[in-house]
Amino acid sequence: MSDQIHTSQPGLPRLNEPAPDFTAPTTHGTRSLSDYRGKWLILFSHPADFTPVCTTEFMAFARASDDFRALNCELLGLSIDSHYAHIAWVRSIKENFGVEVDFPIIADLSMEVAHAYGMIQPGASDTSAVRATFLIDPEGKLRAMVYYPMSNGRSIDEFLRLLKALQTSDANGVATPEAWQPGEKVIVPPPATTEEADARAGKGYDYVDWYFSKRDL
Repeated sequence: MSDQIHTSQPGLPRLNEPAPDFTAPTTHGTRSLSDYRGKWLILFSHPADFTPVCTTEFMAFARASDDFRALNCELLGLSIDSHYAHIAWVRSIKENFGVEVDFPIIADLSMEVAHAYGMIQPGASDTSAVRATFLIDPEGKLRAMVYYPMSNGRSIDEFLRLLKALQTSDANGVATPEAWQPGEKVIVPPPATTEEADARAGKGYDYVDWYFSKRDL
């Protein structure tokens, strides 16, 4: 199998635009961004295999993988290591912790995918990816991206929460407040005209002011 990686759309990614395309070798064979069309995708990078913080993150992603799939979302990891190192690390995680990593991991030795997604931050390292996480929607658009430093692990629960919030906003044309969880009130988009602002108080929402109203779904 060739380790060659093909990418397009150079430069840093931008929200609500097509995510950078890629075709890359993984622990589950070659994967392309187009393989995930029609599904949500969480693409996330880590600095290196066989490191403790990354191990805790991968175990947390693996334990939550069924929860992500129930939301029509797949997981795809990445680091600048070979797929042989990835395979050995995944086997080590299963042997030492009893956790099976059941999602693919990109082997990005050329750093092409990492550079396309801005995963390489020179202030942190020129040869390792930081802890970057990208939420890509079923149309292939980048909807959220979060960067963590190499020294501190991510909260996988937050990405699960964010995915639910994005799907809720898309389905209902609403926004969600800080720390929103399913079942809580959502934010009604602010009115666009003075006439709509004048009428907002009488719409039956949980009204605070013309620009701030919530409602149940």
